[in-house]
This record gives sequence, C-alpha cells and structure tokens, in this order.
Amino acid sequence: MNTKRMVEWFTKTYPDIAERKFAISGITTAVTLLVILIWDIFIGEPLVRVITLALSLVAAWMALVFFLYIHRASFGATLISIVIVCVVVPLMFFTGDGIYGCTPLWIAFAFMYIGINLKGRRRPALIILLLAVTVGCYMLACARPDLLIHHVDMAKAYLDSGASLVAVGVLSHILIGFLVEIYDGERNTAETRKKEIESLNLAQSRFFSSMSHEIRTPINTIVGLNEMILREDISPEVADDAKNIESASKMLLQLINDILDMSKIEAGKLDLTPIAYDVGDMLSDIVGMLWVRAKEKGLQFHVDLDPHLPSKLYGDEMRIKQVLINVLTNAIKYTKEGSVNFTIQCERTEDNKAKVVYSISDTGIGIKKENIPYLFSAFKRVDEEKNRHIEGTGLGLAIVKEYVDLMGGNVTVNSVYTQGTTFIVEIPQEVADSREIGELNIEERHEMNERTHYKRRFEAPEAKILVVDDNSSNIMVVTKLLRDTKVNVDSAKSGEEALKKAFSKHYHVIFMDHLMPGMDGIECMHKIREQVGGLCNDSKIIALTANAGSENKALYAREGFDGYLVKPVSGDELEKELIRMLPKEIVQAIDFEARVELEGQTDSAIRVKRVSLLITTDSVCDLPADILKQNDIRVIPYYVSTDKGLFLDGKEINCTEMIDYMTDNPGKAKAMPPTSADYEAFFAKQLLTANNVIHISMAGSESEGYAIASEAAQTFDNVSVINSGHLSSGLGLMVLAAHKMVVEGYTPDRILKELPLYRNKISTGFMVRYADSMARAGKINKAFAVASDFAFLHPIMILKDSRLTLGRIFFGTFAYAQRRYIKESFAEPDRIDTSRLFITHSGLDAEQLREIKRQVEMYIKFDEIIFQKASPAITANCGPGSFGLLYTTI
Repeated sequence: MNTKRMVEWFTKTYPDIAERKFAISGITTAVTLLVILIWDIFIGEPLVRVITLALSLVAAWMALVFFLYIHRASFGATLISIVIVCVVVPLMFFTGDGIYGCTPLWIAFAFMYIGINLKGRRRPALIILLLAVTVGCYMLACARPDLLIHHVDMAKAYLDSGASLVAVGVLSHILIGFLVEIYDGERNTAETRKKEIESLNLAQSRFFSSMSHEIRTPINTIVGLNEMILREDISPEVADDAKNIESASKMLLQLINDILDMSKIEAGKLDLTPIAYDVGDMLSDIVGMLWVRAKEKGLQFHVDLDPHLPSKLYGDEMRIKQVLINVLTNAIKYTKEGSVNFTIQCERTEDNKAKVVYSISDTGIGIKKENIPYLFSAFKRVDEEKNRHIEGTGLGLAIVKEYVDLMGGNVTVNSVYTQGTTFIVEIPQEVADSREIGELNIEERHEMNERTHYKRRFEAPEAKILVVDDNSSNIMVVTKLLRDTKVNVDSAKSGEEALKKAFSKHYHVIFMDHLMPGMDGIECMHKIREQVGGLCNDSKIIALTANAGSENKALYAREGFDGYLVKPVSGDELEKELIRMLPKEIVQAIDFEARVELEGQTDSAIRVKRVSLLITTDSVCDLPADILKQNDIRVIPYYVSTDKGLFLDGKEINCTEMIDYMTDNPGKAKAMPPTSADYEAFFAKQLLTANNVIHISMAGSESEGYAIASEAAQTFDNVSVINSGHLSSGLGLMVLAAHKMVVEGYTPDRILKELPLYRNKISTGFMVRYADSMARAGKINKAFAVASDFAFLHPIMILKDSRLTLGRIFFGTFAYAQRRYIKESFAEPDRIDTSRLFITHSGLDAEQLREIKRQVEMYIKFDEIIFQKASPAITANCGPGSFGLLYTTI
C-alpha cells in the first residue's frame, strides 16, 4: 500500500484533519518506540531503559487508541507530547551517554511532533517545557556526570546511535510524507470547491445579465409607446394612467438594476462612471418616480432643497439616483400613514468640491435597535414576522451601502421603533457648475394632474438614420419616438441586411443592437467600417442595446462604437444623441438647449487645451489618485499576469484582489511592463494635449519597463524617458519632483539635466514579510528565501544604483524586526526632509498602519504621512504584509 492510498484510508476513517494527523503521528511514534525497544533488548541496553521504553510505548499506544475512540485527538496529542518530553527525552539522555549519544535527535523529533500536532496555547507551553527539560538535562549532566550511563563498548555505541538516527529519520520522513499528502489532498479539495463556486457564480452572473437583457427588451416597447401616448392630446384620466405606467416601468427597471448590481457586488466588479449632471433634473426624476407611490398610500411627500446647492455636480448620476431611490422606496414601503421627507443639503469644501447630504425621514414602523446592524445585509429583511406582507427583495439597502462606500461617502441610520426612521447619506462630489440651483420647488412639478408636454429639440429632414435590431417592436419604438424630428429612418432586422443597406446608401447615424441571431452588432459594426465600396465607412454607429452596465459601455467603446444607449430608451435620449452625432449643417435646433448643445459640439471640436510640458509615469508609482488627478500626472498601467489571464494594474485588479489571489494561488502572479505598442499609443495620446512629454519609468529589476518606454519614445521627437532609479512611491517622489519643476517653469532640457541628480535624495526600502514572494518574483535567491522564512529572518530590500538589493536582515518576530527597521531608517533625522513620508504597504490593516506611524513618530515628525496601498504589480513582487518607508533626504 503506497503513501497516497494509506492517506486515502486515513481520510475515510478519520475525516477530521486533527484526528488524522494525531493518528498518523501516533502510530509512527509507537512503531518507532517498538523498534527501538526491540533493538535495545537485542544489543543489551540497561534494564531501566528497556522497562521505561516499554512503559512509554504502552502509554502512547493506549492514549492513541483511547483518545481516537472518544474523538479527543487534541488532548491525546498533548498527553503523548508530555510523555515524549518528560519521559523519552530524559531517558534517552541519561541512558544514552548524554550529549555524546543520540539524545539531540530525539529532542529535534520532539520539537517536530509538538509543532505538527499541537496548536493554540498548548504548543508554546510544551515547547517551553521541552526547552526546560533539555536545559535541565544538560545542566544536571554537567554537574553530575556520574548519572550518565556511558557506552563502554564503542561498537554498541555506534549501533545505538545509528539505530536512533535511522529510527528518527524514517519517522520524520513518514510523518512529513503523510502530512504533505494530507495537505495536498485538502488543497485539491479546496481548489475543486473553489472552481465549483466560481462556476456557479459565473452561471449566476450570466443568468442575471441575460435576465436583465430579456426584460429590458419588452420594457423598451412599453416605455416607448407609453411616451407616444403622453405626447398626444389625451384626457387627464388617460394621462394619469400613462404616468402610472411610466412610474411602474421605472421602478421595474430599478429592481432589475438592483439584481444585476448584486451579482456584480458578489463578483467584486462594482464600479462607477462619473459624469457632469444637472442636479435639478436628477432630483425631479427621482421625485417623479416615487410621487405616485406615496400618493397611492395617502402619504405626504415633502422635498426640502438647499438653494445654495450647485446646479451641476460631477459624480455617478445613475448610482446616486439608485441609492436615493432605494432609500426613498424603503421609506414609502414601511410607512403606513404620515409623511416621508426628503431633504438635500450641501457643504462646500476645498478644491471645488462639495459634500452633498441627503436626508430621508419617515413616520413609519421604525427599526428595532438589535436589527440595525443587519440593515445593509443582502437578502436580509429585519423584523420579518411583522413585515411579511410588505413586498421586497432585501437587496436595496445592501446596494446602497456598497455604492456609498465606493463613492467615498457615508450612510447612517437613526430610528426609534414604532416612531420612524431617518437615513442620512453623505456623498462627496465635484462641482461642475458653481451657479446655485436657487429656489426650486420640485413638489409643484409633480402634482397628480401635471403632465409634461413633449417638445422636439430639433428637426433634420435631410438626416438619414438606420436602425438595426432583430426585434420589430424595438424598431417601431425608435421610429415613432423620432417621428417629430422629421429624420428619415430605415430599418434592418439582421446584420446581413444592415450590411447590404450600408453598402448602397449613406446613413449619417446607425443605431445598432448587439445580440442578434447570426451576425451580432459588434461584428456588423466592424464589417461596415471595413466594407470596400460601402457608403457608411465613416458613419456614426451607436450601440442601442439592452446590455446595461459600465463594463458593457467600456466594451462598446473599445470596439469602436461612437456612442452607447441602453434600453429602454426615451425620445429625449435619442434626440440628444442625434444632436451630438449629426452634422451641424443638417440640424435645425428648435429649443435653446439644443442650440447650446450644437454650439458646444462645434466649440469642443476646435478648442483643445494644450500644455507646454506633461509629466507621465507608470502605474507602479504608487501615488494616491487625488494627487495624480490634482497635478494632471498621466499614468500607463502595468500588466499583472495570472493563470486567469492578463489584468491591467489598478484598473482591472486592485491591491486587495491581488492579495486574495496570491493567498489562494501562491507563485502564480507576475508583474509585466507595458509593451512597446502600448507605450507608443500612450505617448501619442498625450501629445494631443502637450507639446512635450517626460516619462519617468520604473527602475531596479523592472528596468525592462524603462527600456521598452525608451524604445517607444524613439518614434517621437518630443518624448523623453528618465530612469527614476526607484520603484513604488520612491518612483512617485521622483514624479512629484519633476512636476514641481514644471510648475516652477523649468524647460524640458533643464528637467532632463537636473532630475537625475534628485535620484540620490530619495530613500526607497521595503520590509518583506514573506521572502518566498520575492523569490518567486525572481528578486532574491530561492534558497535564501527558504532559509529566511525558516529562521525568522526578515530582509530589508533597498534600491542601490537602480538595482533592488538586500540592504539589511533582521532576526526575530516580524514585530521586533519592524521596530528595528523603523529605528534604523530614522537614525539620522537631521538628514531627512520631513515634508512628506510614504508608508506604502500591501494589505496592512488600519491598526497595523497606526502602530507603524506611532513608531515612526517616536524618532521623527513628518508634516504629512501618506498611507498608500501598493499597486497590484508591486504587490505581486513583494507579497502580502510587506511595507516600505519612502522619503527624501536633504
């Protein structure tokens, strides 16, 4: 029976891994003691040794059987450890010629046995006991050498030593072999389960995405035709019914968005798409959706808007709207009588930013104190028994929490059970238009008998539009919604038909569905662009699809679509997109807003703000996003290679995701610089807005990034590349120094001359928690990494002559080594520029960072300490738990 089959038998017999380890180590220990006992009898060892070994063997075997029977493996392992420490080790020591015999082997075995089988407080307690027994034996033997039984016969001494060596060696081999098989089996089981879970999550995401697509298609028809009804001269009763249909459709779409977003949250793919948006229009849309529901329940719905609120803000309008709708829907849903109050306030902050505070209070049933911690849990509804008749999925508030956190905001809850609840949502945003919104009475816009009369934005009788969709209802909706603009609309129900029409007739704009039988929309778009002799090679092609989400919007942008609209689409959205896409000379604007949009379109096409000099760098500069944005420093992302594919550093994978991946897949992540083509495309884009570009690249063992960037820069006369000589935030400090020179008016030639001199003023060093991560990345020797992790050695990696080298090594616990590293880093505070310190880390928590800051401030005070998460590319090299102190010297 081989080791693998034996492990399989043990796994079936003892499913619990602790019992399995105890059984394997206990059996091998007992067998080894039995072999030693037989050998001692054979060579005639002293009777006391034989008897003690026999008793130890019996005790160990009985303990093994008994504690396995009662399923107390942990207690049994502790008892056998005590027998080994207190009986076997002293016996072997005094009957085996002390330090001249085989005792050190048995002491080493005892350490291994305790390490394998014990955990928690018992492990250090038994280790301390073993050390005490060992020291005691050595001291007693030194003081009373007459207590030792010496081997008179050298042949017997060699036989005894050899037998012990073989026994302990074989025992260690068997134990480690079994443990390796056990852990391999557990790892394989875990990986299998992980793949099953990933497969289920993928299937769930596909189902949600498919469901969203399929539901949006018929809703597009409902919403579109309902809008056409509202445009007609109809009675107030029909108008009210149509408004109710419109409100219900929007609420259904909100529910679909919630379900789709929940799948993104679980997959870790939730993201934001900020835009400049009109605050009044957004709030009016929200109130319009919920006004009907409040009135149906007989609730008063009050809106209090701060007149000093900026008229336009920059943020993710769709997500903010989603957050507010979810909270307001909850308030209406759980309020039987009384009112719901919606208050919007604004607190201006520095740098053209504002913190918008949305307060939603109700007179509903309130929330029990013990239920408040569960409010933001997905699929969890508090006070289920009392609320069982109230509809809901339990997703709304979970999504609220996720989005508010993602936007850097905060959500709080104040509630008194049976008296009502107040939600306060704070979301920081940038000010896009500082003009105040003024006195805006949104309530008056949404009286029950109010109906907004449609007014077309423009007319374009010469415009030729092609709508490509396999669904006749969708084509009908677009055609009807654009009827009053007098544009000429043709249709095609397949990609093949669209190609034929695009070949023989020129269309100014093509609305293209994505998912169609046969040729899909993306393939059709590319074929129209490449069609030899076709008349629509340069036509504007807009994706009009039921595939919602920012990831789909990014997909269509990458593929080359000129625009993106998601179903259900409104007439206003279609008209806005056509104003943007149609040639100005064939569009006759009807209202003022359309004229402004047309003029803005022309202005934006001819006015491009150019700067004299732009500083760019790699994504591994590890600078905070706000510093990069504030100083207009452009970055090109590195790649992170995993067994799941290539990911853009910081865009498609972040530090936390990188650490999680490395924990589950050690040794399978690698950082890679951009390709020469990537750098060329990046430099070309920057030269659209800058006369000159200085790119500062990563050095050290990643100098190939610098080499590739230098090669790509040879294509351009106005792009220069500098080797920073540093990595991570050390590279970032070099970039900030270059930007400061630009602000001070340095010419490109002067910066290229003086910036390399600044390189020697930057101190870049990292304390590595797990040396094997550096070894796998090829930064240090593998043998040294293994020795470091085994012997509690903690390497400090520094940059010297643009090379990542070993600076110092600290021995001991990580906490002790950390204190030494910080102390030695700031041993000469007078030579350090105290304006800024970067503490760049891979996966440290807030408490660990506070402790590092406290230790730093014991030696030196910095004006600013920045905690910066390392980029995924840096994390892939230094591994989780590492951190660096990066600063400049005087």
